[in-house]
Amino acid sequence: MSDDNDPESKTEAATERKIREAVEKGDVPFSREAPVLASILGLLVALSLFVRERTGQLARDLVPFFDQPRGFSLNGAADAAQLLQATALVAGRFLLPVLLLLAACGLSASILQNVPRLVSERIRPKWRNVSPAAGWGRLFGRSGQVEFLKSLLKVFSVSVVVLLLLRSEREKAVNAMFVDPSQLPELILTLSIRLVSAVSIATIVIVAGDLVWARLRWQRSLRMSVQDVKDEHKQTEGDPTVKARLRSLAQDRSRNRMLAAVPRATVVIANPTHFAVALRYEPSENPAPLVVAKGQDLIALRIRAIAEENGIAVIEDKPLARSLYDAVQVDQTIPAEFYRAVAQILFFLFARPR
Repeated sequence: MSDDNDPESKTEAATERKIREAVEKGDVPFSREAPVLASILGLLVALSLFVRERTGQLARDLVPFFDQPRGFSLNGAADAAQLLQATALVAGRFLLPVLLLLAACGLSASILQNVPRLVSERIRPKWRNVSPAAGWGRLFGRSGQVEFLKSLLKVFSVSVVVLLLLRSEREKAVNAMFVDPSQLPELILTLSIRLVSAVSIATIVIVAGDLVWARLRWQRSLRMSVQDVKDEHKQTEGDPTVKARLRSLAQDRSRNRMLAAVPRATVVIANPTHFAVALRYEPSENPAPLVVAKGQDLIALRIRAIAEENGIAVIEDKPLARSLYDAVQVDQTIPAEFYRAVAQILFFLFARPR
């Protein structure tokens, strides 16, 4: 039995059955970075299509809060709750389409990676999920190190992109202090779109690498040892030793049944010790002679011995015995091309004095 904890012994690629079982258990390759990229792209779409139009509506909704701040009564908790409710309603109308778009993009990225399926095994409570030792191993194991490196790469790449973009937009940011305040929302929106676009480009490279890594890590986790492959083959195809034994028993039963039919034969055609074919001819049973037994070497000798014990004629005809052995199976009538040769033998047997 192979050691399942020894990764060095797992040198074979996963079989179709192993992959199918893993998928059924919910063990599929998954990149956590893909939904992040999809959300960033969704945010970019929202900034480009929705936010610009809805910003004006948001400004109009917030006018009472800034133009008439004393119009809101705050004499008690009920008044404060009413004010918060009004504020949340305004913010909700502005943010809800954006949040829905981000959620749709994240779900789409997850669904496109793997077909969703409900797997009870994945949600069943397990001790190793709350075990400090297992958590420590996941945190400082190879997977944890890779996740840490990916996080560092994301922080570094995004930081570099943001710094370069802000540096290029430094003059616009400084001049924004001297422009009409009504132009600030458009300036901020344009800068945000450029910033999110740059972050998306930087994230695409990370996501592409993470998709490849997730697939390779999944394939590596499913690798099998040579013994695992043999054990699975035994489970699916049956133990070769047992199958060989059963096949041998079946052959023995068939051979014994065949030898038991030799006493019913009319004649045995032999060559002279290598091949033997026992024929039975009864016109009332079959229109042509029937092969009731045939054998080679030891089986041929056994057929001859049984025939001699039961007074059945044994005719030695090397070409005919070999041809019949190759061309006809047991319990089959002989083909038409053998009629003449066999008929001559039967005629000789029936014509001789008894």
